[in-house]
Amino acid sequence: MTTTNEEMTLVEHLGELRKRIMWIVAVLVVGMVVGLICARPLIRFLKELPPASGISWNVFSPWDALRLYMNFGLAVGLLVTLPVALYHIWAFVKPGLRAEEQKASIAYIPAAFFLFLLGVAFGYFVVFPLAFYFTSSISKSLDINEMYGAAQYFAFMFNIILPLALLFELPIVVMFLTKIRLLNPKRLHKLRRYAYLLLVILSTVITPPDAISAILVALPLILLYEFSVLLSGFVYRKQLRQDAEWEREYGAK
Repeated sequence: MTTTNEEMTLVEHLGELRKRIMWIVAVLVVGMVVGLICARPLIRFLKELPPASGISWNVFSPWDALRLYMNFGLAVGLLVTLPVALYHIWAFVKPGLRAEEQKASIAYIPAAFFLFLLGVAFGYFVVFPLAFYFTSSISKSLDINEMYGAAQYFAFMFNIILPLALLFELPIVVMFLTKIRLLNPKRLHKLRRYAYLLLVILSTVITPPDAISAILVALPLILLYEFSVLLSGFVYRKQLRQDAEWEREYGAK
């Protein structure tokens, strides 16, 4: 009888997970539709900002303009879907959290959205211009005429910005994993050297192959990791205090 109840519980959990995934997919589709509607003014607005300002854009196939619209639709869709996806992730793990943990963790959603936007801004205004001007300087040094495809330009931009925006979610991810007791500051301290190495490798991948650009990107990412360790320590110490209080109140009985 116990096995049947456990199986029913598992089926119910899978059903809930399926329902929440369907909600996330539905919001993503709606967000993509909104993105396709907003694509034209967004593209024209970005065309006036550096480093795009003054560049003559071209399309190299009949599909490029459509690809450009789809890229923007997907980007806006992801942006709209992020807070909804975070809420459904929180709601799915909510039954396994204590009441105070449920209230504290719901605050992660707006913080995660803010950090994502901060990562987008850092990618667009810092890293993307570095990469663009570096590659442009190589073309000039080789005496090559630069002709930019609009779809290729924005694909290059999104390939830099989106990974950085996701990396900026690191503090929230670490806090959440600490909250559900999968991580703690001790583990993060042990993983520090490997985390630094990984962040340096990532910074060299998404930036031009020169030391200055890699350092400019690696330093904020390393500071972000240390900030994550600090937040994890704050959450972990609070958990230890709560466990000690629970032990004093119920442990002796």
